[in-house]
Amino acid sequence: MNVDDTIKGRDASYGPFAKQACIAQTLKAIMRTARGWANLDSDMKEALDMIAAKMSRVLIGDPKVADSWHDIAGYAKLAEDEAQT
Repeated sequence: MNVDDTIKGRDASYGPFAKQACIAQTLKAIMRTARGWANLDSDMKEALDMIAAKMSRVLIGDPKVADSWHDIAGYAKLAEDEAQT
C-alpha cells in the first residue's frame, strides 16, 4: 500500500485531514485556556492533546471506528497510571 492509498483510507474513516486538524487545534487551544493546564505534567498534557486529536476524528469522520474510542481510552489510562505514581 502506498501513502496515497493510506490517505484515502484514513479520509474514509476519519474525514478530511484539514477539517479534522481544524477541530483538533480548536479543542487544544481551548484546553490551554483552562487555569489547570499549567498544573499538568507533560505526559498529562500530551494525553489530552492526543485525546483531542482522536475526538476530532470521531467528530468529523466515522464515529463507529472503534479504534478511535480505543485510543482515547488508552491515552486516558496512560494519564491515570501516571497520576497514581
